[in-house]
Amino acid sequence: MQNSEIEFLQNNIDILCCPNCNHDITLKNNILECLNCTKQFKFDNHIPSLYSSNDWEQSKEDVTIDMKSFYEKNPFPDYDTFDSVASLIDKSREGIFSKLLDDGIPHSARVLECGCGTGQLTNFLSIANRTVIGTDMCINSLKLARDFKDDHGLKNAHFFQMNLFKPCFKPKSFDLVISNGVLHHTSDPLLGFKTISSLVKPNGYILIGLYHKYGRLITDVRRVIFNLMRDNFKFLDPRLTNENIALKKKHAWFMDQYKNPHESKHTQIEVANWLKQAGFTFIKSIPKTMPFEHINSSEQLFSKEAMGNWFERLLTNIIMVSTGSKEGGFFTIIGKKNDT
Repeated sequence: MQNSEIEFLQNNIDILCCPNCNHDITLKNNILECLNCTKQFKFDNHIPSLYSSNDWEQSKEDVTIDMKSFYEKNPFPDYDTFDSVASLIDKSREGIFSKLLDDGIPHSARVLECGCGTGQLTNFLSIANRTVIGTDMCINSLKLARDFKDDHGLKNAHFFQMNLFKPCFKPKSFDLVISNGVLHHTSDPLLGFKTISSLVKPNGYILIGLYHKYGRLITDVRRVIFNLMRDNFKFLDPRLTNENIALKKKHAWFMDQYKNPHESKHTQIEVANWLKQAGFTFIKSIPKTMPFEHINSSEQLFSKEAMGNWFERLLTNIIMVSTGSKEGGFFTIIGKKNDT
């Protein structure tokens, strides 16, 4: 265990809790131990393993093990084109969303990414001297994240193995919680949202990315064709024929989009209702719920905007059928936790 990680755990032990019983944990002799149930948590490649299985009733569907197995074999996204911090910054900020996210988060913020995969976003956001913690249930993905962090001296990025349904952090510990492209791969996206939203401080923010109910239709059609044609006809997905994308990255995209064992689909109004139930105020949707309005590079990502009325949302959903497939039929919602 590296001294810097030991120091980080010691300095932040107050926000950690046992994922089994939610009581305080302590760090003794490089071992994390619950002060209540005495369960000990080991380290794997210097990564604290605080993963705890769901304890749901047998009648409740649980795809966690299937998803964990899938992503252990198919880490996503791939680091193939990132050989330096500079390349990570350049590639990340090429996208408007990543740029606005980086510009909008204060450098003093404590950020949690639930379902960080290979940790590209966690590593990227940590460069600006923020404390950013990436969690995932797949240790293989976390090893890739950790290797990039160590190879490039990113001291403000930290990685934990964790089940988002059984967090190892205390409520109200983070200024921003991110879960981008994760909840739709769980058995209970709403329960997952409620669980991780409890980790947000009052006046803090949550950012959720999900598959869109209508924006996913073209991807669904492609999936059927690929399955029928034994994974031929890949030219139907522009990413898979793009010569600027490396083969490993194409393969990671193909497996994630078309071979994933489980996914659900949602709408902006549905997630806006989740926010309301959990004590959050709707801040922004990407794409916007107002038709023909687009996010721009000078926008304030965490500034509040109005949600479109039912007709405007209907038009947006129709537009998403044809445009959503460009990003896998994906949308993002940002909410602010009420000061209570």
